[in-house]
Amino acid sequence: MQTRATSSDATSRVSAVRAGALVALAAAVLAGCGGSTVSGTPEAGGPPPSAAPSSAPGSSSTTTTPSSTPSSTSASPDAAGSLSALLLDPSTFTAPYQAVVLPPQAVAQAAQDLDGIAADASVEPAGCKPEARSSDPDSTALLVATDPENRATISIELSRVDTTLEDRKALWQECSEVEATSAGVTSLVTTDIVPPPPIGADDTLALRRTVTSGGQAGEVTQSMLSLLAQVDDVRVTATYMSFGELTPDSTTLDRTFTAAVQKVKAGG
Repeated sequence: MQTRATSSDATSRVSAVRAGALVALAAAVLAGCGGSTVSGTPEAGGPPPSAAPSSAPGSSSTTTTPSSTPSSTSASPDAAGSLSALLLDPSTFTAPYQAVVLPPQAVAQAAQDLDGIAADASVEPAGCKPEARSSDPDSTALLVATDPENRATISIELSRVDTTLEDRKALWQECSEVEATSAGVTSLVTTDIVPPPPIGADDTLALRRTVTSGGQAGEVTQSMLSLLAQVDDVRVTATYMSFGELTPDSTTLDRTFTAAVQKVKAGG
């Protein structure tokens, strides 16, 4: 009996550590930058922070030559170069959030938290494992804002894709309940499609996801609310992630999601 209790306690600890991985990763990047809010990716020669978005939602996406003055005409995301140039500046977030753009090598690790399934996990049903993120900075860019007091995050992810949101919706509906096992820990990942917010984009989607692990030894529940929009081949995903029954900060999530979509539509 003592051996079983020890094993369960270890499982609970592993679950708790994994559930807080994104919070810890963002905190580590912030600490490495002196604890201050960081603007742009931690790479030399990166683009300067962009001005506030100026395009209005609902305008069509067309390829234009970037202008030095604000314009109501949206530029294709392809014309803006790297995704880091399209990502929101961390200063978009205000207290209590501390925001940082993750370096490319940290994106894949952070994405596991957002998917709720570790890269090395076995899943049931088979075929429900999320696709791995690339470390190519022009494939995925990720901004994470942390609320330290509530151990909650809002992440803004930009990714270049060759699938539609309808494809994603069909997959998530088919994989609405997934059991994922990694390092001896089994988690139940539940995904529900919910009505998306109105916003000008090629397509939109919203979902609620919970990841429950730990069992009787000490259950850990990770909750997420994600808003998604697609503009040409760029997908914008804004996710509020917390633990337990914390009510999502919908106001900040909606505001930053809208700003992120507008900046992508404007081409940076």
